[in-house]
Amino acid sequence: MNDKINMLSVLVVDDEEGIRSGAERILVKMDFKVSTAARGNEALDILNKEEVSIVLLDLKMPGIDGMEVLRRIRETYQNILVIIITGYATVETAIEAMKQGAYDFIAKPFEPDHLRIVVNRAREKIRLKAETEILERERRKTLADLGTEKSRIRTIIESLPNGIVVTNSKGHVALVNPAFFKHIGLDPADNPAGEHIEHYVKDERFCKLVMEISQGEYNDIIDVPTCEFSPVHGKFLIARGRPVLGDEKECLGAVVAIEDITAMKVLDRLKSEFVAKVSHELRSPLSTIHEQIAVVLKDMAGEESNDDKLVLARAKEKTSGLIALIGDLLDLSRIEAGLVYQKPKPINIDVLLKSIVDFLGARAKSKQQSLVLKLPEVPLPSLTIDPMAIESIFGNLITNAINYTNEGGEITVTAETDGKNIIVDVKDNGFGIDPSYHEKIFDKFFRVKNEKTRYITGTGLGLPIVKGLLNDLGGSISLKSTPGNGCVFTVSLPVKNE
Repeated sequence: MNDKINMLSVLVVDDEEGIRSGAERILVKMDFKVSTAARGNEALDILNKEEVSIVLLDLKMPGIDGMEVLRRIRETYQNILVIIITGYATVETAIEAMKQGAYDFIAKPFEPDHLRIVVNRAREKIRLKAETEILERERRKTLADLGTEKSRIRTIIESLPNGIVVTNSKGHVALVNPAFFKHIGLDPADNPAGEHIEHYVKDERFCKLVMEISQGEYNDIIDVPTCEFSPVHGKFLIARGRPVLGDEKECLGAVVAIEDITAMKVLDRLKSEFVAKVSHELRSPLSTIHEQIAVVLKDMAGEESNDDKLVLARAKEKTSGLIALIGDLLDLSRIEAGLVYQKPKPINIDVLLKSIVDFLGARAKSKQQSLVLKLPEVPLPSLTIDPMAIESIFGNLITNAINYTNEGGEITVTAETDGKNIIVDVKDNGFGIDPSYHEKIFDKFFRVKNEKTRYITGTGLGLPIVKGLLNDLGGSISLKSTPGNGCVFTVSLPVKNE
């Protein structure tokens, strides 16, 4: 397009040879294609044969004068820009010509720079007009494409097996597909779009999540939590939402996808029941074997070390590990089944943490480690909570810190409150965990194995148990760690005013 504009054609119409030739020399150097005419009728003939963009037109000419030529150009060639060439005595006539449709005028005798300025201004106007026309064509095409695209998008959304609901920033439903109504168990005819999300779904946690996303509380899509809920008995759904952002990154609403996970829940329950049953059946015979080995080793206490004694000691160690694994599996099964260890009761978190640290202090001391508890001067608020769950959470975390810290290392447990939550840090200067494993360590049976950790025994269930318990208690856990710089596990427990 720019090449075409740069090679625009200019017609110079003037009865003075000097004006015509001078203008031609200047315009050719400006990359214009130039034609000239000494009379008005010659100019009209050229316009009939050639494509001209700009006309430099003298008003005072023999025969057909400039005003008549201007009138005919305006009638037939509306896109041509006419620049009037006039003497000082006919400035008023030039102004009148501009009222009749001329683009500009230039008084003679004129300087080359003056001519360049006026003609360049005309060329720029032609360029801008051409770009505007292109943009307008693109806009019309975009609008047509958008209409087609909207139809396609709506067809795709309506055919998705997962439920889709889109809300505005106030939580009102702007778009919903048939699968959503099917999953929720509603009749679309009786529940058109436009109502608040609470009109369609009565689950408080789901509606709270949708409102939080809709109002921009989650700017990073990675941080948006999922929500499991059950609209009817025996049916389980999971909701995953994302904020809808505008051009200025402002939150315009939320888009939420709902998936039926009933079959997965049933399978998970069957798996948990199987694990619990098998674990329960195995624990009793394994405990008996462990005790019998312990009795035999006790009887051999006075004997010198021999191969039989070493084999039995190794068998005792392995049965102990299997019993621990079975205990963790049973704990995990109870958590997944929603069963608590005890009824919640008021506990003093300061006293409980001190008791756990004192109990595990002997294990830390055996590795020449320091295990320190730091509490605030003002007592922490009491929690109405399952005490066995708290003991399991911090017992697992501190035990892990001891196991994965070298001899002579340091473990520090720090507790504080921010008013809404009690925050406990379990910090060590042990082996540390690569950031790529930070999410995986909460998966069942996952253990980080390398040259430093491969000799450490464990089930890979401690951290999944911790996370499961915290989820049930409404708390959370996070990790900061890099290899060689130890770990900091941060537990947050909500303080509920009873």
